[in-house]
Amino acid sequence: MTPSEKKGILGGIRVIDFTTNLAGPYGTRFMRMLGAEVIRIEHGKRLDVLRRRSESDFNATNLGKMSVTIDLKSEKGLDLAKKLIRISDVVVESFRPGVMAELGLGYEVVRQVKPEALMVSLSGFGETGPERNFASWASIFAAMSGVSYITGYPEGIATEFRGSFDTRAGQMVAFAVMVGLVHRRKTGQGQHIDISAIESQICSIGDVVMDYTMNGRIRERAGNRDSHMAPHNTYRCIGDDSWVSIAVGSDSEWKSLCAAMEKMELLTDERFKDPPSRWENQQELDEIITSWTLNYTDYEVTDILQKANVAAMPVLSAPEIFDDPHLRHRNFIQEVEHPQIGKRLVFGPPWHMPGDASYTPSRGPLVGEHNDYVFCDLLGLPQEEVSRLKEEKVIS
Repeated sequence: MTPSEKKGILGGIRVIDFTTNLAGPYGTRFMRMLGAEVIRIEHGKRLDVLRRRSESDFNATNLGKMSVTIDLKSEKGLDLAKKLIRISDVVVESFRPGVMAELGLGYEVVRQVKPEALMVSLSGFGETGPERNFASWASIFAAMSGVSYITGYPEGIATEFRGSFDTRAGQMVAFAVMVGLVHRRKTGQGQHIDISAIESQICSIGDVVMDYTMNGRIRERAGNRDSHMAPHNTYRCIGDDSWVSIAVGSDSEWKSLCAAMEKMELLTDERFKDPPSRWENQQELDEIITSWTLNYTDYEVTDILQKANVAAMPVLSAPEIFDDPHLRHRNFIQEVEHPQIGKRLVFGPPWHMPGDASYTPSRGPLVGEHNDYVFCDLLGLPQEEVSRLKEEKVIS
């Protein structure tokens, strides 16, 4: 795997990545997709959680990045990290608040090493506040943000979220870096950006928060149902665990749905005469629609309804996502080959920007794969010194 080329929106930007697990690395993955050069700092004896769990998971989250191994608890290792920061633009970390400072790499040190550097710290609860040092995982982000409370079926338990909330926090990291780089371009100044994963999740349910602050209403769990639209649910189809999602947002779409199902008598049924009536009688309406969808596959229902301008799509499993012809046509599904785990399907960027250099994913790095390139070519250290640091376990 060759070092990153200077192309893309963030071409020429170098990121030093101290992140672990999923949330932080997912954020730096987005930066790599935008063209930044990302160098992961790892420790050969204390591997990242994703590496320990599955090289496939690590690969998917760290596509195109470089990896170096440094013992940050050694004086020489700390000096290597500072040298890397000095030649970089962005530092990203996702430890608990205070850990980077304990290592000797807090923002005050980063600013001394490179005043114009941008540092982004991601943690569950943020760098300040009485809960700053609380332990947290994605399920905790969801619980404290209120999203778990509003997700699930009526009378059912609140829903626990996992990896998807890590990735959302990672997206906020990438967004913050972009904003910070714009600020630096305008002012020439670096800064420390403090991101709370929980607060970033609360921002994703702004309508729920606003409804409470303005109207005093508390959103409760409602399954797949919408607060206004009906029908709005997933419906069984032919096949093992096969479902289709259908959403109707207007009277014209309702008429089209009835015509597509060849059930025009529903238009004169008092239970479904207008949107409020359909919403009040969703249970009966869902049973009627299910009696129709059960005669078709999920893709057949989709084809019938989309031709009638009714929003409908299959509920895809992971294999179906990777096989989807539309996603493949847009080059969202791509393939990389890894020396340890072979060929793997991965996601490309979820955007197409005219004028931006095309991004082609490359595999994730092996542990310490780029030690010689980074320490010799980028930092200019003699090979003899790098070899000695490896013997001393500084480069672990």
